[in-house]
Amino acid sequence: MKYAIIIPDGAADLPIEELDGRTPLEVANLDNIDSLAHSGRVGMVQTVGENLHPGSDVAIMSLLGYDANKYYTGRAPLEAAAMDIRMSSEQIAFRCNLVTIIDGIMEDFSAGHIKTPEAAQLIDLLNQHLQSEGVEFFAGVSYRHLMLTGPADRFKKLRTTPPHDIIGQKIDKYLPAGSGSDFLIALMRKSQEIFAESEVNQVRADLGENPATGIWLWGQGQRPRMKPFRDIYGLSGAVITAVDLVKGLARIIGWRVVDVEGATGYIDTNYAGKARSAADILDEVDIVAIHIEAPDEAGHNGDYESKIYALEQIDKQIIPVIADKLADFGDWRMMILPDHPTPVDIKTHTNEPVPFLIAGSDITSNGAESFSEREASKTGLKIDIGWQLMEYLLK
Repeated sequence: MKYAIIIPDGAADLPIEELDGRTPLEVANLDNIDSLAHSGRVGMVQTVGENLHPGSDVAIMSLLGYDANKYYTGRAPLEAAAMDIRMSSEQIAFRCNLVTIIDGIMEDFSAGHIKTPEAAQLIDLLNQHLQSEGVEFFAGVSYRHLMLTGPADRFKKLRTTPPHDIIGQKIDKYLPAGSGSDFLIALMRKSQEIFAESEVNQVRADLGENPATGIWLWGQGQRPRMKPFRDIYGLSGAVITAVDLVKGLARIIGWRVVDVEGATGYIDTNYAGKARSAADILDEVDIVAIHIEAPDEAGHNGDYESKIYALEQIDKQIIPVIADKLADFGDWRMMILPDHPTPVDIKTHTNEPVPFLIAGSDITSNGAESFSEREASKTGLKIDIGWQLMEYLLK
């Protein structure tokens, strides 16, 4: 048996007035996905448990069969694992966004989706100017970067907020709070001074692009200790993604990470390249997960048209390639589901259940006509504990 999991990040949504009360999943032309839904089993799953923030870190940990209440320590250490950054037991990692804050308002959590070479120059400036503070910055992709510091106990009761949750809002009440917060706030303010004179921001301003006015620190944690996937489920795996937290999670559970040229984590990602790479790696592993960030980014931007476009590209360029490859093996199952909703009207994640579908050579229909939030709710199939969905898929 070979398995594929397709994760259109943040695809689930709420009814949108401009779409006549329908969601992007209901409006998008998803002939291939809907065909699988018609022949397979469709239901709802609660990927994020109570008292947990509905981020991709928690939700995808759940989708991969791990109880986030037991294993989750924070987002940043997962990204550190993706970047092969070694963390001691005394260190703590922080996610470090390059953001645009104007007049005290979070205008853009991504600094205009700043390009990676530009971002690397800004991260280099931080390391040059802030080395004496006992911190080290690591450049990632686009606006997504990391900071390591210590000792971890210094931040034991710290509270931080993801910047994509506060778009258009004043930042004052969302600044880090609790133990160690004064240190972090000081670093964030110093970054604003450093970036104000940077050549990168001067060029961006000339081009009419959002400047990176500073950094935003959040998602802190120490490296988690997780059992290998093979030890729990007896299967080998691989992941295709442009997002570091997903890569890091895969590495921690012993999955292979397959990099794809042109995978951007945005609307312009290389959909076809992801599909080809996933099909190729299925010759070597039992299960492959293809993660596509584009619908989530569209949700954060409040852009339902881009969300629909991304879903249609997944349906057109990814699903047929994976379905054809799986069929070559005879016995197969495919699961398609978002990790969490990212409604375009809210522009941030919510913790409502998400629709899932499982199709395969030995799966029979449970009556769904298509793949959407509404259709999945109608079937009556509901999995209340997200990490148990993996067992449902496999067994």
